[in-house]
Amino acid sequence: MDKAGTDQVEVVVAHSQRATLRVGDIFLKVDGDLAHADVEVRAMALAPIPTPAILWREPPALAIAAVSGTALGVLGAPSEASSAAWAAAGAAIRKLHDAPLPPWPGRALDDVAAELDTECEWLLSSGALPAEVVRRNREIAEAALRPWTPAFIHGDLQITHVFVDGDEVTGVIDWSEAAPGDAMFDLAILTLGHEERLDDLLAGYGDDVDRDVIRAWWSLRSLTASRWLIEHGFDPDAPGCEFDVLRSRMEDPEGR
Repeated sequence: MDKAGTDQVEVVVAHSQRATLRVGDIFLKVDGDLAHADVEVRAMALAPIPTPAILWREPPALAIAAVSGTALGVLGAPSEASSAAWAAAGAAIRKLHDAPLPPWPGRALDDVAAELDTECEWLLSSGALPAEVVRRNREIAEAALRPWTPAFIHGDLQITHVFVDGDEVTGVIDWSEAAPGDAMFDLAILTLGHEERLDDLLAGYGDDVDRDVIRAWWSLRSLTASRWLIEHGFDPDAPGCEFDVLRSRMEDPEGR
């Protein structure tokens, strides 16, 4: 490690629930809910794909090593990663989804449906989005509310959590939401706001997926995440982000 790099402390994310700092090649994660770190440590030990090395843990802090490469992209801007890199990400995710389930419970379908109802009510009462946008996306989201065969999912597979070097996946980070769950959810979160890269992703994952369910998760995730983002200092109305995803469904009567 370059010693000069250790003099700089970068705040990666900070809000009332958790904070992540970077010092050189070390990430220090501090979380008010110790269960998040418990899941992260256990999930990374079980995942059959590249994950960061754990350097030490002293609750409530967890230190992990940076992974090499760069993120597959960022929400709100076109991904500069190659089609082969996206396919490699798809192959890695398929390997994860085919692995034995982690031995802790995932979210129940009824809980997902209840959260969707609650968040749609908030979006309507707050006026954060036009009622027609909320209503239309609520209709599209229904397709995700069906029984699924549980898979080992990452649970928060944002595009910034998958790192590549050229056409190779070098690491997947932030595993605190890992659990048994719907495989289509992971595929949707990774392509949220980057719908044009779904074909590239599926070239590596396999095309035996339900694209309508993936589209439904784009709407459901955007509807349910928006209030949390607003209340924690993020902007879902930034170009290319959640509100744009929801508005884009209005441009296609099929929600595609």
